[in-house]
Amino acid sequence: MADQLGTLLRRLRKRSGLTQEQLEARSGVSVRTIRRLETGRSSDHRLGTVNLLADALEAGPEDRQRLAATLAGSATEPAVSAPSPLPPPLPLSVPETVPESVPESVPETVPGPAPADPNSGPAPAPPPIPAQNSRPTTDGPRPSHPISSELAAAATELAKEIRRRWQREEEHRRVHDPFPLPVRWRDAPASLTDHSENIQRLPPGAASQEMDLSGDLGSVAEVYRRILSGRLVVLGRAGSGKSILTIRFVLDQLEARDPHGRVPVIFSLGSWDPTAIALRDWLIDLLVRDHPHLTRRAPGGSTLAAALVDADLVLPVLDGFDEIAEGLRSTALETLNATSLPLVLTSRRGEFAEAVEETRTPLVWAAGLELTDLTLDDLDDYLPRTARPVPRGGSGSEAVWSPVLARLTAGEGGADTPLARVLSTPLMIILARTMYSETPGGDPAELLDTERFPDENSLEEHLLAGFVPTVYRRRVAERSVVGGRERHRDPERAEHWLGYLAHHLARLDRDQQDLAWWRIGDSLRLSTRLLSVVVASALCVAFAQWFVNLVNLPFPIGEALLLGGSLGAAAGLAFGCVHAILARFGTAAFEPAHVRLRLRLPGAGTGIGRRPVRTFIARFGAVLPGGFVMGVGCASALALQRWLYYGVPLANELVIKGTLINMLVLGLIFGAGAGLVFGLMAAFEAPLDVTSAATPVGLLASNRATVARQVLVLVPMLTLAITLGGFLITDLLQGLLGTLVWRLPDGLAIGGVGGLGGACSYALSFTAWGRWLVLSRVWLPLTGKLPWDTVAFLDDAYRRGVLRQTGAVYQFRHIRLQHHLARSYREHQSKYAPARFGPGV
Repeated sequence: MADQLGTLLRRLRKRSGLTQEQLEARSGVSVRTIRRLETGRSSDHRLGTVNLLADALEAGPEDRQRLAATLAGSATEPAVSAPSPLPPPLPLSVPETVPESVPESVPETVPGPAPADPNSGPAPAPPPIPAQNSRPTTDGPRPSHPISSELAAAATELAKEIRRRWQREEEHRRVHDPFPLPVRWRDAPASLTDHSENIQRLPPGAASQEMDLSGDLGSVAEVYRRILSGRLVVLGRAGSGKSILTIRFVLDQLEARDPHGRVPVIFSLGSWDPTAIALRDWLIDLLVRDHPHLTRRAPGGSTLAAALVDADLVLPVLDGFDEIAEGLRSTALETLNATSLPLVLTSRRGEFAEAVEETRTPLVWAAGLELTDLTLDDLDDYLPRTARPVPRGGSGSEAVWSPVLARLTAGEGGADTPLARVLSTPLMIILARTMYSETPGGDPAELLDTERFPDENSLEEHLLAGFVPTVYRRRVAERSVVGGRERHRDPERAEHWLGYLAHHLARLDRDQQDLAWWRIGDSLRLSTRLLSVVVASALCVAFAQWFVNLVNLPFPIGEALLLGGSLGAAAGLAFGCVHAILARFGTAAFEPAHVRLRLRLPGAGTGIGRRPVRTFIARFGAVLPGGFVMGVGCASALALQRWLYYGVPLANELVIKGTLINMLVLGLIFGAGAGLVFGLMAAFEAPLDVTSAATPVGLLASNRATVARQVLVLVPMLTLAITLGGFLITDLLQGLLGTLVWRLPDGLAIGGVGGLGGACSYALSFTAWGRWLVLSRVWLPLTGKLPWDTVAFLDDAYRRGVLRQTGAVYQFRHIRLQHHLARSYREHQSKYAPARFGPGV
């Protein structure tokens, strides 16, 4: 029962928002003892120690009852021979030092229950606690787990958003048209699941009962609720229906959810590197990515995403264990085994079995299901109903699947024929349905050609290869309507673009499945990305200089063009250097902003409200070096202008000294001004609305709006900061560096160029939307890798069923389709451009 006591104490501590060190200070019990109790390593459950912890945690009567019940279950342990209900709370004041091992007897000065009459027999045991409260609950009321109203509201809002999202996704995948394919399962092999006693969370010596895990797709949530540990592994081969099962599980679980119950959230495991990020932090990062409004602060000071995870209000549905990189699966399993978190895990059987063999232990406390193949009867029921009656020459309709099903049913091999084995998974049935049931003129009888399709692999490759051309060729007159415009999609070009995206996913850190719009540009070489930064920022600063010179009409046109070009080149090199430094330290993949900008005075609900000093210092320190480099570039451009236009020699000692002084002074002016402006701009930040970023298109739109508002704020603020900061810094350094001159017209001109050019350069070079615009909307379309209307193309591919949405990112309909498209793209590239394809491409 040590683990049950530890789980309960840990839950009470997290509910109180205390760390182990804070609990030590409040209770007087050492951290080492608290840690041993929470991890179940202590077999000596001293009643006095538990009393002190219960008092420090302000445990209520129901919590004390549960603690007493847990202690009662440990009657065989030597330290507790006859447990009794815990006494009333201790006084608020506790001794400054309490021995690590607190005696079992409570001091006489502490009020407690009246001593039992020795003639009345043993003290009565506390009332039994229902079985469902002896484990982490997965639905229904949570066991005496009070949470703040704001956190409860956040969990409820998250549940509503997830329900809307997955209902829409289930409809988009046409799961119920004409009816859901039957997804059945059997118990997973005993070698891949934990002992029945552990799954049922039974104490030592207790006899386990046979678990009934039978059911179908419509009862998967009910089956899960029979598992007392709250941990389930779903195994199945590729395309067997694991994704359909998880979606149905989430929707059914949300339907039965109590207001304070856990919210099931699907997380794609392919993006998790257990050696680089802890499970808790990864869950929080994905929650923030897919639900940016959870960056709001909870009552305890952390983000709502972190508070929901820490309060045990999120039920992780970890989809695709097999998609974790091969060398990381055993580490991932060990990490999951180090937690007691209720969860659902899906995987292909082979990859999960290899991880179990390497770690020599399955997922602890987890029951297991293994999805089974569809039968010929299932095909006979389903496929004919997908082929809607189509008039042929005005006379009746044609049942396109009848010859195929008749041959499979009457054939000698029956279910053992290659075609029957291929059509035993929902994935292949959906592909076959798309190619033959929903396409005029499609004849599935060609699948019976054993010379053309001698084995399962050839049949599967045929279905995978025909899916994309079919959905883009289907109905010749069909047009894609996006943004009020109608567009044809050429099947070959669409397949080429999709193949490039699939190839891009294979070239990330490892074979990724999440197609994030802000990471598409990472498919280019680092040198190409740096060149794009240099060109974009150079153009921004050059045009800013020319615009300022237009306002200052007496300025000579030739000198203006020369100064703009030289200043732009220097700024481009400066921004390129900063970008290269960020890339060197692994921070070049700019994430989308999780805030929006309100052009008003800061107030309640702003991002800086609770921690203004820390936020300001962080922003100031991050921006200061970049601004300094920009100032150095500006000084270099002015020296270059004097040489080219006025003939001032650069090698002159006085010119060199003056240029170095200008570099320092302008570097400090630009750096301090930019740091101050970006630090203060945090006052205008506020979390995104709940529904503002529920889709990739929504997140892109919100980031575009945020960047536009940032530019509107940055231009005047940077201009003023540079202009006024110039007077302050030159006054401070006056005499120390010689005579420094900073006149108002020059200050406004330099400030205007720095404000307008610097703000636009920052937007295009250091924001997720800016990198998307430069690389994915300009550079990649120029090279033919992507279409010019990339957003419309991705949304169109989603509506056609080639892509699916998982939160803020797209994914290909299935990992096998992604691999097929990537392989086809590479083969095409190697055939027509072998010299351009290689590891560096």
